[in-house]
Amino acid sequence: MTTAVTTPATGGNGARSAVAASARKLVKAYGSGETRVVALDHVDVEIARGAFTAIMGPSGSGKSTLMHCLAGLDSVTEGEVRVGGQEITRLKEKKLTRLRRDRIGFIFQAFNLLPTLDALENITLPMDIAGRKPDKAWLENVIATVNLEGRLKHRPSELSGGQQQRVAVARALAARPEIIFADEPTGNLDSRSGAEMLRFLRRSVDELGQTIVMVTHDPVAAAYSDRVLYLADGRIVDEMDSPTAEAVLDRMLRLAEDVPGADGTHGSAS
Repeated sequence: MTTAVTTPATGGNGARSAVAASARKLVKAYGSGETRVVALDHVDVEIARGAFTAIMGPSGSGKSTLMHCLAGLDSVTEGEVRVGGQEITRLKEKKLTRLRRDRIGFIFQAFNLLPTLDALENITLPMDIAGRKPDKAWLENVIATVNLEGRLKHRPSELSGGQQQRVAVARALAARPEIIFADEPTGNLDSRSGAEMLRFLRRSVDELGQTIVMVTHDPVAAAYSDRVLYLADGRIVDEMDSPTAEAVLDRMLRLAEDVPGADGTHGSAS
């Protein structure tokens, strides 16, 4: 078996960065015996700090499974996952929950905003639950970055879909996590709102020094990243630095021809 080993990427400034998250010999399997399905097959990967990394692949390639394992949202069958320098695969649930709360941010297709709270209250909610006061200067910087200054007292029902997603992004950024995982963050947005969202994510890396890992199927979205990882049948089969939408699309088409299963006909985990 040949395993793709990825090296630390460079961030937007071109300098080699420290590692924000990593996996070694990562296996995620479901079932046993003849019904066993391998979603991740001995994956080695390093995510550079201060960079924007996109993960792509067809349905069933394991891209969302990889993100969930790196984020501590899913257990692993074999191997090791680290966030920063801390190994997380053997943490007890209580400590893992605290790590996710304090060191990791999440952005998903569903905005997951509380309808009874206004935008600012939704942004600070995780810190309120943890009993922590937000850094005022940082919070103001985040709110300015996502352009929400005039909408902070509005409840979700009074905001557009794009504005709600910006609130979700601000919530992920507000606690200054070490890394943010975004699973198809533009999936519920129209093309204009989606492009706006991707620009905000790009700015959060360039101007706020954030680390972002984004799962996407969209070559245009991937083009906002510093680096693209390509998965097929649970393995990292290729990567690209400084991507363009055209180059990403071309690479996806070639992978569909060259890699067994890259057309989405094999595997069961996304």
